[in-house]
Amino acid sequence: MPFLSSRIVVLTTHQLLLYDLLLRIIHHQLILIIKNLAVDEKGCIFVRNSNTIFKSMKTVILQQDISWGNPVENHHRCETAFARQPEADLYVLPEMFSTGFCTNPKGIAEANNASLEWMKQQANLRNAAIAGSVATEMDGQFYNRFYFVKPGGEVTYYDKKHLFTYGGEHLHFTPGEKRVVVEWRGVRILLEVCYDLRFPIWARNRGDYDMILYVASWPTPRIEAWNALLIARAIENQCYVAGVNRVGIDPSCEYCGGSVIIDPYGKTIAACQHGKVSEVSATIDMEKLELFRKKFPVLNDADSANIIKE
Repeated sequence: MPFLSSRIVVLTTHQLLLYDLLLRIIHHQLILIIKNLAVDEKGCIFVRNSNTIFKSMKTVILQQDISWGNPVENHHRCETAFARQPEADLYVLPEMFSTGFCTNPKGIAEANNASLEWMKQQANLRNAAIAGSVATEMDGQFYNRFYFVKPGGEVTYYDKKHLFTYGGEHLHFTPGEKRVVVEWRGVRILLEVCYDLRFPIWARNRGDYDMILYVASWPTPRIEAWNALLIARAIENQCYVAGVNRVGIDPSCEYCGGSVIIDPYGKTIAACQHGKVSEVSATIDMEKLELFRKKFPVLNDADSANIIKE
């Protein structure tokens, strides 16, 4: 048996602190390297760039009580919630998270992009995408605009198509006409707002997305419709669905939440507390989704449907 040295090296406190710091840096860098390693079709290992597909995405949904017409306070509440759910890939906020849902946007809608700039700051700070809708004024017109903001300042947005005529939203807001899918860390995401949930053809999966985000201010009296339709959209489109609703009251309605993340089987994998401010997370597992779609290719048998504008 070879002789093993029993020599003991004594380090000073300062040296131990430096050693500990060095180990932490190495550990952090190794995590970053490993996370970005991939194997190509020939079996060669390479380091992928920011556009390379990941196989999972941690999503956090924030069920907030929104202070009426008070963006600064609502930004602060969101930041507090972010801190309770660190290290996510995507944070999703409710409909009109900065002001509360308004059908008459005069004096409420933002013309200065304050919430958009705040979203950019938070995306950079947390190295995560921030998503949520904002009542926006632009060139004299109002939009219920769903922003998806990536670190680095890249912004994609969807203007709500189906305006809530029952509440008079159509009287002041301009509807969107373009369906929007954004890709983030390997997941293709369809952006939808509240009332859009009731219109399945608009959300029909054409093989172009893996997840739907619904941000909403969906009142308590109709919450059963919200619950049922979110599950239906996940099952019929064979995708993940995240539905983010608010809690509390505004000048017109009361809200009880019901914010959930649902998997392609229609199973709820994360749910916020009923009627309370809360946030939960779930992992969007692309390998699981791809295997399910390959094993049970229901989308291949879907009826064709076209949106015809008259």
